[in-house]
Amino acid sequence: MGREFVEIFDEWVDSYDASVSGQDPEYRDVFDKYEDILLAVTKKSFGTVVEFGTGTGNLTLKLIQAGYNVIGIEPNDAMRKVTSERFPQISIVDGDLLDFDIEGKLDTFVSTYVFHHLTDVEKGKALDKYASLLSKGGKVVFADTVFLTETAKQEQIHKERARGFNNVADDLEREYYTTIPVLEKLFVEAGFTVQFERMNDYVWLIDATKN
Repeated sequence: MGREFVEIFDEWVDSYDASVSGQDPEYRDVFDKYEDILLAVTKKSFGTVVEFGTGTGNLTLKLIQAGYNVIGIEPNDAMRKVTSERFPQISIVDGDLLDFDIEGKLDTFVSTYVFHHLTDVEKGKALDKYASLLSKGGKVVFADTVFLTETAKQEQIHKERARGFNNVADDLEREYYTTIPVLEKLFVEAGFTVQFERMNDYVWLIDATKN
């Protein structure tokens, strides 16, 4: 359920913001237009918003500033502590994309750079769960690294290794990055209408509405 990657963020908690701001050359392309990506997710959201993987709270801040009622879900203890101290006015609970317990009316599920922590089978189970918790018109708005085809993914891995960016290439091989056709099928099967918008060479905005 993505928990196998939680400990990675123990090492990244102190340098994450430097990475997303472009200070790490190896991850610069991954986080290109980072602020635009956060704003795009925020603008597509509404109402009571559940954010998966709050991290250091960069998207959380945008959601709060937009006036949403935000509930954060973060499985990493160090990251959860950072965001809880930064935003003591909201609830940030231990949980993940599949394992969480929230009561009340929910309008939008959001995340950035998180959904790839689930296998494709787990992604389908997660979307079924979100659909069961949303009313008609409810939203799932994710931004994540996705590829047009499996061939495109392999070409990107080859490109990063050729550049000496082995950490990025290792990430792409280790975690569960999927393709647009696979995601589209999973969303449709869960009862959503979904649109995809490319944000940079890695990240796509996934905007899904419950039918």
